[in-house]
Amino acid sequence: MSRTNGPVPWEELVTSALLGTNRRPAEQGGAPAGLLDAAAVHTVRRRAGLLPATPVTNRPDPSPADPRPALPVAARRRLAQLLADRTASGGSGGRRGTAPDLTELIPQWLATANRRGFRAPAALLPQLLDTARSRTDLRPQALAFAGPRGLWLAGLNPEWRFALRGSSGGAALPDVMDREAVAGLWEEGLFAERVALLGAVRAQDPAAALALLVTTWATERAEDRLMFLDSLRTGLSMADEPFLERALCDRSRNVRSTAAELLSALPESAFAGRMAARALSCVSPDVTGDGVCVAVEAPHECDAAMERDGVVAVPPPGRGERTWWLGQLVESAPLPVWPARFGGRTAREIVALPVADGWAEELHAAWCRAAVRQRDPEWARALLGVPSVPPSNGPGTASLAERSKLLSVLPAVERSTWVADFIAAHGLSEAFQLLGVCPTPWTSPVGRSVVDALDIARDAGSYPWSFSGVMGLAERCLNPAEADRLEVLTTPQDETENASPGANGYWSEAFRRLVSTLRLRAAMEAELLSD
Repeated sequence: MSRTNGPVPWEELVTSALLGTNRRPAEQGGAPAGLLDAAAVHTVRRRAGLLPATPVTNRPDPSPADPRPALPVAARRRLAQLLADRTASGGSGGRRGTAPDLTELIPQWLATANRRGFRAPAALLPQLLDTARSRTDLRPQALAFAGPRGLWLAGLNPEWRFALRGSSGGAALPDVMDREAVAGLWEEGLFAERVALLGAVRAQDPAAALALLVTTWATERAEDRLMFLDSLRTGLSMADEPFLERALCDRSRNVRSTAAELLSALPESAFAGRMAARALSCVSPDVTGDGVCVAVEAPHECDAAMERDGVVAVPPPGRGERTWWLGQLVESAPLPVWPARFGGRTAREIVALPVADGWAEELHAAWCRAAVRQRDPEWARALLGVPSVPPSNGPGTASLAERSKLLSVLPAVERSTWVADFIAAHGLSEAFQLLGVCPTPWTSPVGRSVVDALDIARDAGSYPWSFSGVMGLAERCLNPAEADRLEVLTTPQDETENASPGANGYWSEAFRRLVSTLRLRAAMEAELLSD
């Protein structure tokens, strides 16, 4: 391997690997083998030692105190095991072996530890921050668990600076009732501190948070205005309407769109009234010889007033202009206007009406977005339809993505019952997205329907990795108390004539992994309860 006066920077090696050595040869070892040699040398050099750091006059300030109680001894050992097992495979149903995937259990462990109010062991903070750096899904829970000491430590290592960007920088927020301290931090704090402060004030005093935002709104950057505006979702009320109306004229299109979305969630707002008038001019009942149907006349233009109210004039690729404009008008109109428009019919009766000229899919999709935005359970139920009816034959939406969002509007118990009935009727092939919105641990009906469907799939002779996503969810979401009841499924069955070769052995292995994971979750829960 050729050598130069100094080592090739790691970033240069990464760039060559990504672009290909034929397009971006590294200074050392242009060929692929040479690039790997250079990477190996660089890795050994980094591991062998560090150059002495430049001495600093002032030592870092001591780490802040963390008053939370320490973890129980058994839970501390478990955390060390979870953080050390970062090389495990993540494919649950297709993964061979019966050992639980510990990396998939870290989120649950962190959530439970945070609910119990424990502090992270100081010795494990580096591993915790390394894990959060590589897994963005863990960051909120990991940083909450790391606490002020974790943020202090992150400030000393450039590789952990993500922790400072995603938090209030480790500084304790002032009492939201201390107006002088709040105003001082709002004027002088870092962006992350200001976002956290606005959220804290909004949660306790929405009017005070709005007043705080107004004081600096005109001087904020567009991307910052968007983040601050998003905080108004908490405690949104008609008191926010004047400010949001002014935000409709913001220089940033994203800010205008968010303001319009927030106003559409206020059915009594002037904005909602304007959008309702436009939507009602496009959608109406039409009495024919066969009864009543829904007639649709999409807008022929997007005028300046519509654009001012947040309607995006240019559709995305593949969408027609009129279809695009219609969807935006209907999703922003208050849902209570439709029963009056259709002679007092209920949401379920309106959705069941035939829609003329092929507009049903677009109209129902817009009503779905409106039901989710306005958190309207009556319309969500109407658009979901009966779970036993095939989605393609139902009166509402057939889209699983839209159904998942509609389910999130319903109370937790009703949501779980609907999903359990859907799986019982249609199996698991379309259930993955729907299971994602069920509260965990799953209720007995949901858990029973999933396990029964998996057992049916085994009897059909298919391989378990066809259901890897659902099996992985079951490992994380089934109630751990179900482990003993599921033990019977771990026994290998005789191969049937039409079964895939070796399928029953793979299913037995997958069910053993499921049972062992449930028992491990129960043990983890007990460890966090012990003294």
